[in-house]
Amino acid sequence: MKQAILTINAGSSSIKFALFPLAHPLSAEAEMSGQIDGIGTSATQLKAKDRTGKLLADQAIVGEAVNHEQAFDALLKWFLTSQSGWQIVAVGHRVVHGGERYSAPIVIDDTVLGHLESFIPLAPLHEPHNVAGIKALRHLLPQVPQVACFDTAFHRSQPEVAQLFALPRALTAEGIKRYGFHGLSYEYIARTLPQHSHRAQGRVVVAHLGNGASMSALVNRKCVATTLGFSTIDGLMMGTRCGNLDPGVMLHLMESKNLSVNDMTRILYKESGLLGVSGISQDMRTLLASDKPEAHEAVDLFCYRIVRELGSLAAAAGGLDAVVFTGGIGEHAAEIRRRVCQQCEWLGIRLDPEANARHDIVISASNSGVDVLVIPTNEEWMMAHHAQTLLAL
Repeated sequence: MKQAILTINAGSSSIKFALFPLAHPLSAEAEMSGQIDGIGTSATQLKAKDRTGKLLADQAIVGEAVNHEQAFDALLKWFLTSQSGWQIVAVGHRVVHGGERYSAPIVIDDTVLGHLESFIPLAPLHEPHNVAGIKALRHLLPQVPQVACFDTAFHRSQPEVAQLFALPRALTAEGIKRYGFHGLSYEYIARTLPQHSHRAQGRVVVAHLGNGASMSALVNRKCVATTLGFSTIDGLMMGTRCGNLDPGVMLHLMESKNLSVNDMTRILYKESGLLGVSGISQDMRTLLASDKPEAHEAVDLFCYRIVRELGSLAAAAGGLDAVVFTGGIGEHAAEIRRRVCQQCEWLGIRLDPEANARHDIVISASNSGVDVLVIPTNEEWMMAHHAQTLLAL
């Protein structure tokens, strides 16, 4: 029987999973991957494909309001019947928040699980579902070790001053500070970058652009500043999230329109960003293909915010040697990369238009003072790698 590591990214209504054969070195490609959508509804669906893209499963999970444990139970039953040649020897979980306690992945035991539950107030829209996934698999696979891989961990290297808000010290002591997220993606890029650029140890800005978007400045492949802060709605505008916003706007809306915390949460997380500005879609592909002025405005604002943050992060890093685009938009939207690089020529960036159109790894021109790269991220591999390393598999 072949041994493998399972990776899990559990959200509120979906579970993404991937299976990596145990090997040295660990393959960058998952043997199998997929997701379960519609958790909490009566229309829950399991889909899976192999490494060639061949469909392995597309089936409904029966139930009125399928919860995480039922979803995992269905996943494991399907796995054990259709993929019986595999033995799961470890599970790596993406956990959004590690608080101030965790700056590296850790094997989950009762104490760690208690700490993760205590972080729920720091990330109430994400952490409960991460914890639910861990609990479900602890019940279903009690003998299999599990590893928590934190999205905040990579950013713990930021200088203390970069983590502070100008709030009363008592609130800072309670943990109200800048944490940063998308850490597994940044960690993978930092690990991979030396293969593609001799400037990898220098001053690098990584743009993780997708439905969720953020940017980070790295020096010697360590984070020194990042756009996401206490929550996942800071910094860049995103698919449906607002990004940087004057707190006075929230106070004004809550007072003038009598909006509740739940109302504001819905507006800031679900109704803003590309969707809110365009009134059309949160999908960048749809907006780039549209001839409507609202779509153009949403794209213009998205690029403007990236350019603003790029200048700020270059300042925090003390200069700029390389820029890396990653994430769904960063990897596939050549037009966004073109606009950003064109507006940042003052930083020494020169783009090779043909390389950019081909989505090459290196898209900077030969005379560019800054390396510009497109590197696909691989958070799933990062989780599997951490599980293998921590458990000495």
